[in-house]
This record gives sequence, C-alpha cells and structure tokens, in this order.
Amino acid sequence: MNAIVKISGQQFDVKLGQELNVYRLEGNAGDKVDFSDVMLIDNNGKVTLGAPTVKNAKVTATILSHFQGEKVAVFKKKRRKGYQKWNNHRQQYSKVKIEAIA
Repeated sequence: MNAIVKISGQQFDVKLGQELNVYRLEGNAGDKVDFSDVMLIDNNGKVTLGAPTVKNAKVTATILSHFQGEKVAVFKKKRRKGYQKWNNHRQQYSKVKIEAIA
C-alpha cells in the first residue's frame, strides 16, 4: 500500500514501515502525528486519486528523532561593488516512521 502525502510543504511517496526525513515537525520523539493531506492512495493496484486530496484519508506516523542537516554555505557577491557576504545554514529535520495508511 502506497500513498502520496504532503508533509511540511513537500510531497512524499510513502509505504508502511518506511522511515523518512522531513522538515522539522512539532512534537517530541515518540509522539504520533497524523497527515491529512493525502493526494493519492494505491492499494494493490486500486488507485484512489484526490482532487486535490482524498477525503477521509490520513497517514499516521511516529516521530523517531530530531536532527540537523549538513551545513550549507551561502555566498553572495555583487561584482565591482565591493560587496561580499558569507552565511551558513543548517536545516532542522525530523525522522518519522510511517505506521498506518487509512
């Protein structure tokens, strides 16, 4: 059973038992979260397509942990103006495990 779900502004193709990294979610490790923005459900060849979402469908997941991604360097420059700006960024992520698709 597969589903396409919108989580934190991104779309993911998820399966039961799958672990994936998403942008940081509210809650602590061990909390259960429900995602109701389900756009497609594939149940062994029987496809249900939403317009834009499937009604009464939800995906339940458990937050496993929170972590930071790798450091990304951001460099801005305007030529011939003497302007240079360095900045760094580390994105916050949550690791979730898909428990149920209903």
